[in-house]
Amino acid sequence: MSPGKITEVYVDGASRGNPGESGIGVLIVRPDGSRKEIREYIGRGTNNEAEYKALITSLGHLLAEEISEAKVNTDSQLVANQMNGLWKVKDPKLRILHSEAKKLASLLATLEIEYVPRENNAEADALANEAIDRYFND
Repeated sequence: MSPGKITEVYVDGASRGNPGESGIGVLIVRPDGSRKEIREYIGRGTNNEAEYKALITSLGHLLAEEISEAKVNTDSQLVANQMNGLWKVKDPKLRILHSEAKKLASLLATLEIEYVPRENNAEADALANEAIDRYFND
């Protein structure tokens, strides 16, 4: 990855119940320091489904903005390890989401997906929870 050209992305999915009402949060921090926040209610689903949908949404936004080099930070060990080929994808619903994420990821020149502790992903977590709150309070 080229120094100074990396876009940092933080993704998180939240589910109130498992399955339950779910939301995603994405924070995109461009090399120039500008930021884009995405929060979206995604209906009922599991936490792992929400985590994958957050990743897929982030990749779609990167591609739409013609960003070719990114590092995605997630507090989901499952998503990070499955996307990095360390763990198998056994759940049929997650297989579909994993396949979609891999296709989008392949369109970027460089993509690193890294597991980070939850406390290092607080902004994306807050966005995911705001998405659920806003849906039920609007």
